[in-house]
Parts: sequence; C-alpha cells; structure tokens
Amino acid sequence: MSEPTGQNAVLQGFIDKWLAAQPQQRVALAFVDGRRHPGHVALAALEQELLSAAYGIREPQVAAAKLGWWAEELAGAAASGGRHPLTQVLFDDERAHAIATELWLAPVLAAMAQLEQGTAADYADQLQAAMPLHGALAALETAWWYGAAASPERATRVAVLNHLLHALLHLDADAERDRLPLPMARLARHGLDRAQLRKPCAPRQQAIRAQLQDLLGDWRAADALGGPLSVFRALESRQACALARRALHADEALAVLQADWSRTPWSTPWRAWQAARAWRRQTQ
Repeated sequence: MSEPTGQNAVLQGFIDKWLAAQPQQRVALAFVDGRRHPGHVALAALEQELLSAAYGIREPQVAAAKLGWWAEELAGAAASGGRHPLTQVLFDDERAHAIATELWLAPVLAAMAQLEQGTAADYADQLQAAMPLHGALAALETAWWYGAAASPERATRVAVLNHLLHALLHLDADAERDRLPLPMARLARHGLDRAQLRKPCAPRQQAIRAQLQDLLGDWRAADALGGPLSVFRALESRQACALARRALHADEALAVLQADWSRTPWSTPWRAWQAARAWRRQTQ
C-alpha cells in the first residue's frame, strides 16, 4: 500500500494522534470502515484535538488561542467547507449540515471556559466541572452517529468518567498543576499533600482506590441511562471500566493504570464487535 501524500498525509497525521491517545481504537476501525465512514473517524480525531488543547497545553493563553481558531473554523465551516483537513472531511458529509452550528461550537466554548479551573472541592464537584466540555462532545458525537433525536445522556456520563480516569493516570506528573486529578476533600481525608502525590505511599493508594470506587459505582449506574454510544465511545468506556476494576485490586493502583492504559487486552476485539453490533442495531 502506498504512503499517503499531501493533504491525505496531513489528515492521517491527525488520525494518528487520536490513535496514539487511544490505541484500542485501531481494533474498532476493523468494524467502522474509515473509507465508508470517514466522518466518524474525523470526528473522533477532532475531539482529540479539542481535548489536547483543553488539557494538554499548560499555558492558558496558548490553549485559548488554539481553541479560538477552532471556534472560528467551526462557525464558518457549513458555508465554507472548512480550512482544516478534519473539518473538510466532516462538512463533506450531509450529517454535518444537519447539526446546528451551536452544537459544533459548544465543545470549543466549554473547553475555553474550563482552562483556568482549579482543583474540585469534592468528587461531585469534579463530575459537574467536567460535564460542560464532555457533555458537549457527547452531544455532538451522538447527533453525528445517531441523529438529533438520540439522547446523549449515557454518552455524557461515560465521557465524564473516561476523562476522570484518564486524568488519574497523570496524578504524579500533574502534582504541581492548579487542577489536580483528585478532589480536595479526598486529599484532606487521606492527609495528602502535593509532594506525596508524586511517589507511592499508603495514603496515595487509599485515595486512588476511593476515587476508583466512586468511578466504578457511576459506571454501573450509567448502564441504566438512556441513549446510545458511538462505537469508539463504547469501546473506550468498556476498556476504561475494566482497567479501573483491575487497578482497584492491585497493590499499586497508579502503576497498573499507567502500565495498562495503552495496552490492548485480548478481550478488545470482542468488546469492539459488541459495540459495533449495538451501533448497527440502532441505525438499521
């Protein structure tokens, strides 16, 4: 197979960034053919671009500038067809034009609004703080995959939980950031300071386990919520939930989270097939 060239190579670069962040989605692509559904893949890559700007850029002014560009791009894409390779793929599909501009802009505006958030007071506050951005992404994603009438309720909840688990992976590296992956109440309950977050210790392990227990409880509750999940969201959630269960019972929970996040377990093809089957049933 020949290497992609020109614009195709640029587009593939953004898809590769998404796959680097979520390696398990390479398996999902066996069930969601990118040649038949290029917009499904482009939307996932766009979401990764927005999340990278929201959480991966340490300077708020730089992140705001990048997100501001995306706001301008998405506001005019329906009329212009877009300048960015991802936007061009998306707005070449009639689905994009059936989705209101406000829905395209909502994730960008929510990402900008949360750039200077500090550490949440407690776990409930963490959920609420993550809801605007991840809820907006889930609403856009659900409308793309299933139409405007589909409920994004379940997708919103699992998107928030996936995010909080992913944030926990960086607990040691992010110990000096304004927004910590553990809420203040959890740190206080276990007598943790920022220095202790950077190294294994009993209080850190207890705090991480308590966080995992809350996340797993909400994952169980999410199963009862209404609304479909995209194949990519469903696979991400199933993998993340299984990882959280393994880490909960490990001697060093953070080490398991960090070591296993990028691995593709033997069960991944089965989970991807289940997610794809549910998608096809919903759209038939």
